[in-house]
Amino acid sequence: MAETLKKGELFAPETVKDLFNKVAGRSSIAKLAGTMPIPFNGNQIFTFSMDDEANIVAEGENKPAGSISVTPVTIQPLKIEYGARITDEFLYASEEKQLDILKSFNEGYAKKVARALDIMAFHGVNPRTNSPSALIGTRSIDTNPGVTTIKFDATSIEENIEDAIAAVAEQYDVTGMAVSKTFSSTLASLTVNGVKQYPELGWGANPGKVKGLSVDVNSTVSFGGSKDMAVVGDFESAFKWGYAKEIPLEIIKYGDPDSTGKDLKAYNQVYLRCETYIGWGILDPTAFARIVAQEAEPAKASSK
Repeated sequence: MAETLKKGELFAPETVKDLFNKVAGRSSIAKLAGTMPIPFNGNQIFTFSMDDEANIVAEGENKPAGSISVTPVTIQPLKIEYGARITDEFLYASEEKQLDILKSFNEGYAKKVARALDIMAFHGVNPRTNSPSALIGTRSIDTNPGVTTIKFDATSIEENIEDAIAAVAEQYDVTGMAVSKTFSSTLASLTVNGVKQYPELGWGANPGKVKGLSVDVNSTVSFGGSKDMAVVGDFESAFKWGYAKEIPLEIIKYGDPDSTGKDLKAYNQVYLRCETYIGWGILDPTAFARIVAQEAEPAKASSK
């Protein structure tokens, strides 16, 4: 029997690296923000606020202290999982064929992890249920009260972007912007004197940079009916994410692991399940601003 069939076996290190290379290609957060290793029990990042500038000191002169405050941000990883049933012919296939199936599963799982990272970090919800997660609380862009909100106006979309950039705290650089497909399409259709101002966004393109700013177009920005149109900020220095490197792949041969009422043996199936610990931290919410669609005004009642 092939070694890949061991229950609870960990993905090999090179497979994990490949998995998260794929995640970086499909997640706005992973593309725009810096990554760091995350232990299972989490860790703390200390951010120092130094309001004074550096001081010139002549030889023999006093060196006065500058102002400083320390804010710890806890990055606590959350466990996400994904499982799927496949035919039990997998058990009897050649090792080469098994590896092909697992490679395809790995690629599909990478997409789900990428979307999950964005959905959780942007919106604070459980990706599968789209309901607010108490485990996330205020650790998301949408649920953190320190993130500035700009109201979206399609007729003033460039002004919306400039207002969002201006809302980012002065000590931070704006290093990236994640936008919804609707927001990107609105920019792509913007014309001045009949000339399109953002042709690089046409036909659903995702060019990576717009006017020198790193931009990622992703449906996760407006996931689940969210009114988010764009998120602007210092992703490079004020947002960190990471994952625990041990990712178990479990091959379940018996029972009803997904609670469907269908026994695996009875239906000649096996169940593949992966679990990943992934965490993130918004080091300073004032480094970000969101552009949000306005609520539609209710129709006025007829006077007739």
